[in-house]
Amino acid sequence: MNTDHDATNAYQSLVETLGHDDPRWAFGTGVEDVQAEITSPVPDGVDPADLAAYCLMLGDDALICSHRLTEWVTNAPELEEEVALANIALDLLGQARVLLARAGHVEGEGRDEDALAYLRTEPEFRNIALAEVPDDRDFGRAIARLLVFSTWRLALLQRLHGSRDPVVAAVAGKGVKEVAYHRDHAAQWTLRLGDGTAESHRRMQAALEAVWPYVEELYRSTEIERRLAAAGVAVDPAEVRAEVDAVLDEVLTRATLTRPTVPPAGLLGGRGGRDGTHTEYLGHVLAELQSLARQHPGARW
Repeated sequence: MNTDHDATNAYQSLVETLGHDDPRWAFGTGVEDVQAEITSPVPDGVDPADLAAYCLMLGDDALICSHRLTEWVTNAPELEEEVALANIALDLLGQARVLLARAGHVEGEGRDEDALAYLRTEPEFRNIALAEVPDDRDFGRAIARLLVFSTWRLALLQRLHGSRDPVVAAVAGKGVKEVAYHRDHAAQWTLRLGDGTAESHRRMQAALEAVWPYVEELYRSTEIERRLAAAGVAVDPAEVRAEVDAVLDEVLTRATLTRPTVPPAGLLGGRGGRDGTHTEYLGHVLAELQSLARQHPGARW
């Protein structure tokens, strides 16, 4: 036993090793950086309900995708990759915390970030389907999802850095650096698998085929997004298609992979995730994500 180390437990030792001053770092970072701005007034000419809904859209994307990434902890092909995916998940969780906190404040219903994460039902979530569909413990699918999601989210955040809403702008400013790393990490794995062995190439191509039906929804804009984009708060996702396509095409070409030509996953009655209409998979995600909070309402630990 090393008696020179005064840490009282393994968790505290990990905190010290990683250089975190906050022992709650593992719950996601970022809220403290913009805490004062979360209660900022809604920009002039902006409907508070629209702003709250938009923060939920961006926050729910990050929250649900973060949860899917954490499913790879203890399941990734190597220890270093578990750490990398866990850190990416924490980055997204930090973004989600800020955005949900802003949404709760703006809507004025007394719901904080925890209530919005743990006490809403499926129809109340506004995330895209890409974030919620399972990868069936297929590492290639996890990487394909992360590549598409991070490329698209980075394009949005780069434009949101100039948002008139101070919280959205702050999340974008911090998130650009984080998501640029997420995209780079996914691109490197895509190259490694796509341009690797015949088997890794086959499986990475199959992973893209499984993920691609959910790409079209990324560019579907809602009335709320269009109104807020006109007000200088949001970004119309249709505007980032060309940039995202160019990045994805470059990565796929270098990885000797082919852009899938599969049909998009259909909407239900013209409604998608932004409207509260989800795949059957979100219920399974929320059952796991929300189970502790619902069994022990109001608990603190």
